[in-house]
Amino acid sequence: MNTADLGLPVDVPSTALFTDQYEFTMLQAALKAGTADRRSVFEVFTRRLPEGRRYGVVAGTGRVLDAVENFRFDAGVLGFLREQHIVDEPTLQWLSGYRFSGDIWGYPEGEVYFPGSPIIRVEGTFAECVLLETVILSILNHDSAIAAAASRMSAAAGGRRLIEMGARRTHELSAVAAARAAYVGGFDSTSDLAAGFRYAIPTVGTSAHAFTLLHDSERGAFQAQVDSLGRGTTLLVDTYDVAEAVRTAVDIAGPELGAVRIDSGDLLLVAHRVRQQLDELGAVDTKIVVTSDLDEYAIASLAAAPVDAYGVGTQLVTGSGHPTCSMVYKLVARARSTDPGAPLEPVAKKSLGGKMSVGGRKWAARRLDAEGIAEAEVVGVGEVPAELADRQLLVELVKGGDVVAREPLDAARARHTAAREGLPMSAIQLSRGEAVIPTEYV
Repeated sequence: MNTADLGLPVDVPSTALFTDQYEFTMLQAALKAGTADRRSVFEVFTRRLPEGRRYGVVAGTGRVLDAVENFRFDAGVLGFLREQHIVDEPTLQWLSGYRFSGDIWGYPEGEVYFPGSPIIRVEGTFAECVLLETVILSILNHDSAIAAAASRMSAAAGGRRLIEMGARRTHELSAVAAARAAYVGGFDSTSDLAAGFRYAIPTVGTSAHAFTLLHDSERGAFQAQVDSLGRGTTLLVDTYDVAEAVRTAVDIAGPELGAVRIDSGDLLLVAHRVRQQLDELGAVDTKIVVTSDLDEYAIASLAAAPVDAYGVGTQLVTGSGHPTCSMVYKLVARARSTDPGAPLEPVAKKSLGGKMSVGGRKWAARRLDAEGIAEAEVVGVGEVPAELADRQLLVELVKGGDVVAREPLDAARARHTAAREGLPMSAIQLSRGEAVIPTEYV
């Protein structure tokens, strides 16, 4: 990725081996059979939403574009494939010049999706498209799961600020992607500096219990933090006795104390007591931040509490119980020959057990009711009905191998807010249910 376009400081490395070996098995066999150059269409979709979820959130699109752009086979990668006898020499020769030259269409990042939504459509030769399957699914399944959890938490928070704090609960590189996806889904900041460095996400951080325990007294710890970071800092007040800590914090920082953080106990009860105590001490503008294994249900249960911000870690970066979206990447159309002008023919897997696919190069549109609220996800093949022409969801992301739709992360974040607001109100209910709107095939 040329990150200069967005003013970002980190380039993405080669993604050529972020894949499964069977992609190369298929490539080699197709090259030998003479079918590798057949024009093909692959689509990414999910057959169902995670149990109980009402909608999905598209996240990771920007990372997919980076991955496609950096899918290159340098000497080291080719050497590994040769030494491990993954592919033969003719295939290695083909890979040495690999550059994706096809087209990619997809739901823009931040948009919502439903079962059967053609989230990404990849078009080109079979050979160049099939290699991208694993890396595209890896990114979309992970990031969309995190964004969906973040969206539910954002809805439950009701406008209160959300801090992503899950770096220590997942792989160090997944943590960066998770922070990015959480930001798309509605979180306001992250504690992970790598995410701030790479994606310009606002970062925040205060102190842990270890800092208080380091000092001879809680007063000494608070004084040191205020002396260093100023009165606007956030002090952790539940190491020993919360009430005493709050008194000490205000005594040291005064009414200008930025915030106090509560990380244990009955958060609903403690938050009410702390708010009352802060007000009585004159610190009426001091905020209350709560952490401690929160998820969307815990956040919703604190709606009546005087809480100003939530810090969420484990449940967020694990998708709040659903760490993947079960997206698949399926061939839905291909040409009968390698002639560039050969027409596309729909193809689909026929299978029992809920793994049926619908063939054909698809479009998608969202039908609205009289109040402008979504009432159906309409997916079809062929001509788009006139009444849905201006409601189409797929946008061009890559044209002739060149990325044409890179955008700032804030654009995806704003898009998600608008997309969620365009769903029926039941979409943000935390009770289990089916997709909030049906998918209709035409």
